[in-house]
Amino acid sequence: MQMQSEEKLYDDINITPMLDLAYVLLVMFIIMTTAAVQGIKVDLPKASSSQNLAQPKAKVVSVNNQGQAFLDTVPVTLAELEQKLRAQQAATPDFPVILKADGRVQYDKVMSILDICARVGISAVGMAAQRIVEG
Repeated sequence: MQMQSEEKLYDDINITPMLDLAYVLLVMFIIMTTAAVQGIKVDLPKASSSQNLAQPKAKVVSVNNQGQAFLDTVPVTLAELEQKLRAQQAATPDFPVILKADGRVQYDKVMSILDICARVGISAVGMAAQRIVEG
């Protein structure tokens, strides 16, 4: 006796679970890369005109609101900062320094760092600020 209903065998692969997994991995990759942004969080003062001074070989000196200095996200004392800037000056004479100081930091700390840059002989010093959006 022969069966009237034909049983269809499924040879197709269901790719929906694989797409779900791919989307989850993509979302996790996006979240992890944005969480790994390097730098010291400082509250920059605002300026009406600021330029983008970021260059590949620029050194960034950051000062947080407690007055702690950082050289490329590494905490340093002022003596260590001067020593490391002198070493960089010997290796690369024309490198710029970008100073990112918190808006609430004491002016004396910023002047000490600018004085160190002058003693080392760094003439290209830029100060980071947030651009004021008018309108």
